[in-house]
Amino acid sequence: MKFTLSWLKDHLETEATLDEICYALNDLGLEVEEVTDRGAKLADFTIGKVLSAEKHPDADRLRVCQVETDEGVQQIICGAPNAREGITVVIAKPGVYVPGIDTTIGVGKIRGIESYGMMASEREMELSDEHDGIIELPSGEVGDRFVDWLAANDPAKVDPVIEIAITPNRQDALGVRGVARDLAARGLGRLKPQDEVEVPGSFASPIGVSIDADTLEEAPHFTGRVIRGVRNGPSPAWLQDRLRAIGLRPISALVDITNFFTYDQNRPLHVFDADKVKGDLRVHRAAGGESLRALDDKDYTLSTGHIAISDEAGVESIAGIVGGEPTGCTGETVNVFLESAWWDPIRVAYTGRDLKVNSDARYRFERGVDPDYTRPGLEAATRMILEICGGEPSEVVEAGAAPKVARSYPLDTARVISLVGMEISKAEQVRILTALGFSATGSGDVLEVWVPSWRGDVQGEADLVEEVARVASLTKLEGRPLTRPTAGVPKPVLTPMQLRERAARRTLAALGYNECVTYSFIDRASAEMFGGGDDATMLENPISSEMSHMRPALLPGLLQAAARNQARGMMDLALFEVDTAFQGGEPGEQHLQATALLVGHSAGRDPHGSRRTVDVFDVKADAEAVLAAMGAPAKVQILRGAPGWWHPGRHGMICLGPKKILGVFGELHPRVLAAMDVKGPAMALTLFPEEIPMARAKSASRGALDISDLQAVERDFAFVVDAQVEAINLANAAAGADKKLIEDVRIFDEFSGEKAEAQMGAGKKSIALSVRMQPRDKTLTEEEIEAVGAKIVEKVQKATGGALRG
Repeated sequence: MKFTLSWLKDHLETEATLDEICYALNDLGLEVEEVTDRGAKLADFTIGKVLSAEKHPDADRLRVCQVETDEGVQQIICGAPNAREGITVVIAKPGVYVPGIDTTIGVGKIRGIESYGMMASEREMELSDEHDGIIELPSGEVGDRFVDWLAANDPAKVDPVIEIAITPNRQDALGVRGVARDLAARGLGRLKPQDEVEVPGSFASPIGVSIDADTLEEAPHFTGRVIRGVRNGPSPAWLQDRLRAIGLRPISALVDITNFFTYDQNRPLHVFDADKVKGDLRVHRAAGGESLRALDDKDYTLSTGHIAISDEAGVESIAGIVGGEPTGCTGETVNVFLESAWWDPIRVAYTGRDLKVNSDARYRFERGVDPDYTRPGLEAATRMILEICGGEPSEVVEAGAAPKVARSYPLDTARVISLVGMEISKAEQVRILTALGFSATGSGDVLEVWVPSWRGDVQGEADLVEEVARVASLTKLEGRPLTRPTAGVPKPVLTPMQLRERAARRTLAALGYNECVTYSFIDRASAEMFGGGDDATMLENPISSEMSHMRPALLPGLLQAAARNQARGMMDLALFEVDTAFQGGEPGEQHLQATALLVGHSAGRDPHGSRRTVDVFDVKADAEAVLAAMGAPAKVQILRGAPGWWHPGRHGMICLGPKKILGVFGELHPRVLAAMDVKGPAMALTLFPEEIPMARAKSASRGALDISDLQAVERDFAFVVDAQVEAINLANAAAGADKKLIEDVRIFDEFSGEKAEAQMGAGKKSIALSVRMQPRDKTLTEEEIEAVGAKIVEKVQKATGGALRG
């Protein structure tokens, strides 16, 4: 939305400076995008006076002029017909850039005679299209800047242009008067009253209007009148200056007037050449297939449901969007039909989008135009046409009626203060709302506020609070510390689960992993591979076939990311993600996971041989580190039995018991890697933070170090077991012999193969354990140590069927 400062002052009586106005607009929510100083390009032009003008000896149309300038008398050759002695002119000295001809003036010879500058016309300075002669000023002192003369005598030509960004809800600010109303409410001046115009008609309109019954909901109000005997010549200079300043090209008086009201009052209008209209005008829904050659020289074919304005010959205008060329006004137009109507914003938006038409009318109607200004806008435009073009108006013809938009909402003035955080008195709130066009009545703290017809965006009490707050200016808010609800140290803001999630992220990042954020949706095949892909997790309307199901695990997304990286030459990867996975489609059927993926090698190439392929023990160590950071118990069990996407013999489940699984680590199954197009082997870990038991102690302080001053005792045991027995089963059984006394059990040797079978029997192997016993109360006696050893042998024999090796 663009307007000039003088245009704004037509509606706002103010002494505020341009900077003050721009600051207030920004603060009111009408963001100033640009302020164009139109006088800047004219800053180097000065005023001079022609002392003499002699005919050029070698050219009949050229004059050799002696011109008085601020640098003395200069010789300038000019071809303008009005170049003569005694006139005051505008000088472009050598080195001055002339925007209208895109040229920097220099000293040159014209037909053998030197010229030291140029006397400029209005078109050469981009002030107008006038180029029949050079500018003749009625006043001005030699040497003065021309831009200063314009500012004093014709300010509209150098008026600053302000461009503001309009949010879709502020349709009232699409007119200069709406902007002025906001500034007046802020206190930057007084909103000038607007005359109520009613132009009497002197004859009945020969063109009638009607709206089809099935169209009234989307085209409820249509008004118009015939004006005969108009002169559609160029519009006045002041009107051309305003339109040109905001980037519109003046066309003719009738068209310029409708453009003026579009920007001045946010009231789009349209004029038909009445002599080209066949019969009456009818507003109706298009049946589909109708075509129209529009004023933008493009052909449009209407679809079913588009709103059209037709006469007996066919469609003549697309309602609220663009008029038709067959009934468009030209320089020969003498009789016009002026239309002012109100169209449904949603229907205009749909039609404009279907036809791909962007026009000022569409831009405003789809955001909302004041429905109560339909008839007054017609009257005001009629008066301007009569003043500029002459003519005789008919009586107004009208179909339908303005939609009823009157509404009111209660406003608790005390609640406004608590919500905004500023002391705004009831009287000031009433003043602000009244200045914006609202009306407020009522006693006590609660007011009944009626919304003006031009504020379709105000739909409740919250919008009224916003209006008061933005005009009162939130820049006046004073910072105050929040009061604590309870004394003492405040409680933690993050929940225990959020703390675990943060600890998992930080630890994995510290271990060298790169965090990924993948989609929560994956394809069915990948979901099925990781235990999902059923109808419960299927999306009803997926955006693509690759995002058809909610992910049952985070691993598919990380594997897809790894495949994309490997396809681009990145073979060594360490990725992680902490987020939710879904086992169902209902609320609560999701769980938090911390998943990491290692692919490739542990280090880059170097001469020391440190580069090796990642293995299970890498992710095992990382899993233990992350669990420790999240507060998991130190003593856990490593069991088998993870789902099928893990390698059957190279994984482990970290458990507190057979049914309490804290996480899984290990190598991924080659079949999964092949399906996901990942070059392996690949190691991964998946942890379940929600399965970690909550700490019993609620204190934030760390407990005292519990260390025994008694000598620990270590004993070694070697057991002969079947070759299929897993070593971890022996360690778990030994640790369970005396949980209070046994501090640690470690596997330190395995004897297997042909030599072992030769000594111990076919299908047998030997596993050696080191058991560390740490007394707390007293030093252990030999008998007590032997008793614990016997329990260890008994537990191992019972759990694995193994025997103590002799």
